[in-house]
Amino acid sequence: MTTFFVTGTNTDVGKTLVSCALLARARARGFTTLGLKPVASGSEVTSQGLRNADALALQAHCSPRASYAEINPYRFVPAIAPHLAARQAGCELTLEALATCLAPTLAEPYELVLVEGAGGWRVPLNDSEDLAGLAVRLELPVILVVGLELGCLNQARLTAEAIRSDGLRLAGWVGSLLDPGFAVDEIAYRDNLATLEHHLPGPCLGILPRLEAESPEALAHVAATYLRLSCLSIEAPS
Repeated sequence: MTTFFVTGTNTDVGKTLVSCALLARARARGFTTLGLKPVASGSEVTSQGLRNADALALQAHCSPRASYAEINPYRFVPAIAPHLAARQAGCELTLEALATCLAPTLAEPYELVLVEGAGGWRVPLNDSEDLAGLAVRLELPVILVVGLELGCLNQARLTAEAIRSDGLRLAGWVGSLLDPGFAVDEIAYRDNLATLEHHLPGPCLGILPRLEAESPEALAHVAATYLRLSCLSIEAPS
């Protein structure tokens, strides 16, 4: 099994799209895949219980299919920081509880597993623990999704430094140009990418341009064509 923790320079930078795209690319090569969203805010009430759009998107790219409870054990309605949403729900989030929930699923023999965080690297779980601590506890290499917007150089470098400070390896990064309001100056854009490649310690796995598709699943397949798995050293299925 090859397992990675997926984080971002901020919220809404495309972590779920990148995760789904990597899983889709792996599935196309015959790998078994699993995408996990341990904690999700912004969930909706359905006849089957609370469901989160990001977790459902990840579930669609799991092969063999995993249950929703396995993918997203903690979900909350308010679209706010997880520790605040949990507090409103009368629930206490801890690294111990998260690790215990995920342990049976992570013991399954998937060839590529992506554990998607919430927001950025230092999102709190409670008053003393961060969600980043889950990656540390599980000793997972990290994939960083960089929102290509004003301020991204500072955000990306600080996040990479925090990952390294926590004793983890940056396995790779993906640039995500998803903000429709961000005006692209081609020269500055290329210079920004060159700066990221120079300063970030992991390889670039690809750059996602602004994309459109008829459904989230179709969008992931389109995004997959812009990404590569070769830098992640995933073993080919036997």
